Amino acid sequence: MAAKKRYAMVIDTKLCIGCGDCVVACKMENEVPEGFCRDWIVESVTGVFPNLHMEYRSERCNHCSNPPCVHACPTGASFVDDESNITLVDPDMCTGCKACIAACPYDARYVRPEGYVSKCTFCIHRVREGLDPACVASCPTHCMHFGDLNDPESNVSKLLESRPFKVLAPEAGTEPNVYYLI
Repeated sequence: MAAKKRYAMVIDTKLCIGCGDCVVACKMENEVPEGFCRDWIVESVTGVFPNLHMEYRSERCNHCSNPPCVHACPTGASFVDDESNITLVDPDMCTGCKACIAACPYDARYVRPEGYVSKCTFCIHRVREGLDPACVASCPTHCMHFGDLNDPESNVSKLLESRPFKVLAPEAGTEPNVYYLI
């Protein structure tokens, strides 16, 4: 029996230029309504002048190993896919109560005009076909990487072994599966 997959995304903050191609690709691929997004670009400036450091980050659902959104969902609409370990929402079960939105420390969910909650799915429909998520496939600087962390030979596993990295809001205890190389 094959080991369960643990899909993750690794983003190289030294290569991201904040162009937004990932955001556009996601909106097109997933038919995200105008005014909403499943991923976005953050510009972060740290330090004290003249020693400043600027970083661009492509952010999205972190597909946590301990997802508070899933635990908060009263209907079971938010769930972790057994095969991929990707956090998903079943729109037919979602009542739009927004408990998952309140529980998410990454502000990664929104209510679609149809009344159900939506979010990044790591383009599971593409992943099941052996393709990268649309954001990864469209990145002109190739700063985004996607793969199975349970496979020590995967590109994402090797990247995390080779460079220092961080995750967002580690104090939330969510065990996020989006990593930022620093």
